[in-house]
Amino acid sequence: MRVLLKFVLDTDPDAAWRAIRSPAVFREVSSPFLKIRSLSADGFPTIWQQGQHPVEIEGGGLIPLGKQIIRLSFLERPDGVRIVRDSGRGVSGAVAIPTTWDHQMAISPDPAGTGKTLYRDRLIIGAGALTPAAWYGMWVFWQWRGARLRQLAPSWAFDPEPTPDSGVEGVDPDIAA
Repeated sequence: MRVLLKFVLDTDPDAAWRAIRSPAVFREVSSPFLKIRSLSADGFPTIWQQGQHPVEIEGGGLIPLGKQIIRLSFLERPDGVRIVRDSGRGVSGAVAIPTTWDHQMAISPDPAGTGKTLYRDRLIIGAGALTPAAWYGMWVFWQWRGARLRQLAPSWAFDPEPTPDSGVEGVDPDIAA
């Protein structure tokens, strides 16, 4: 079964691309429903790299849900669409119930030309006879994630736009000298 999201984020595509590759953003949009802890010796990286990332997940920070492998790959298409794909799997506990997991997040410029980001998110999940229950739980969680992404997106700008009263119009003459 599928869970789909599609909306415009109030940030530019480069900032959105950095954000969806950030473990900090991943943990933020999962909170407070899920607490995710890295099982890698060095903890979470600043930016996700392609490959496998073992994690442990707790519901609400209290209920152990199990261990999962996040298996990431990245694709940048010629038409400007950038995709993060997680084809990982749960390895223990409740997170191991799904037998099918294919999560893709796509970032592209808003086709309306606003300078904002068109965000598309697709999760394909299967869990045998438990698929309807797993789908419903993930659908509810995905709605939360989507709301959190929209809420956080304006804060993702790499370089804030100068305001007219900030005195910033170009190169600072004291720095350029």
